[in-house]
Amino acid sequence: MKANYKKEQEVNFAGMTLTDFLHYYNQSTPLAMPRATKEALLEFKTTHATLFDEAGLWTIDKHRRRVMDWLPSYREVI
Repeated sequence: MKANYKKEQEVNFAGMTLTDFLHYYNQSTPLAMPRATKEALLEFKTTHATLFDEAGLWTIDKHRRRVMDWLPSYREVI
């Protein structure tokens, strides 16, 4: 049980590329939620630049919930 928790924590806090975050986000988000796209995530990153460090990596812990909250409003604009 502890091994699973540790692995989950590693995934939540590990920095990942936009492509890796996109894949993980769409796999782990409930089907009722809008799917993320590369274009949407790039817009999120531009709009919320202060959430990213110099490396520009994405983390589940820092970005997933914020993307979930933001994505429906982005969909309304396009």
